[in-house]
Amino acid sequence: MNTQFIRNHQYQLISKQADRLLKACSSVSDRKIIESVRHTAEAKILDAFPGATGHQMELLSAVKDIQSSGDLKAYLQSLEPYMEPFPQVTEAQLKKLFPKVKKLKGPDLSETDFRYMSYLGWTDIATNKLFIVYPWEGRLVGIEGRITPVHKKSTCCLCNRLEEVALFTAITKSRPANASPDYYKAIGNYLCVHSSACNKNMTDVIPLEKLITGILGGPPRA
Repeated sequence: MNTQFIRNHQYQLISKQADRLLKACSSVSDRKIIESVRHTAEAKILDAFPGATGHQMELLSAVKDIQSSGDLKAYLQSLEPYMEPFPQVTEAQLKKLFPKVKKLKGPDLSETDFRYMSYLGWTDIATNKLFIVYPWEGRLVGIEGRITPVHKKSTCCLCNRLEEVALFTAITKSRPANASPDYYKAIGNYLCVHSSACNKNMTDVIPLEKLITGILGGPPRA
């Protein structure tokens, strides 16, 4: 049985490094440059898996053998059985994560491939809110905020790519010790309008975890 150890953001990083290597192979004639790109791709991929076993490192290091589009396809397909899918989420779990939201309408997940998901995000058009669910330290956490369309492309704070974004504004639960009863602090960031595009672009979950920590006031608790 294959041990699933590759999360979506890691797979996207691998895919992007492998694609850069393929482009170098097809457009660069200097073999020293190509070998440098091979070394860099392998190093960046292995750096993303500090706890990898010998077998896992061998699987990942096969990126250095890519020379054609067929090699790239075969390499990525060889990693798919080792991808760790996003946890299956039920309607009851979503309602528990957002208890103050009346008549919460979750997303349709019937045709979703959970392997290619770092976070679950959806927009409730009726309330103009964006909901985000993320598996962190063995449990699911959820944040919500209002979105304001900006009708332009900009850099998403989660995936760091140029995409169609909206201004996401959420009220943080963190309060200073001597705060007045009516104290509140809003956090605003530009996020991808389409979470599917964001998940495909994401190669690091640190920005997402920082956003969640800023809104919830700390890391998740058991």
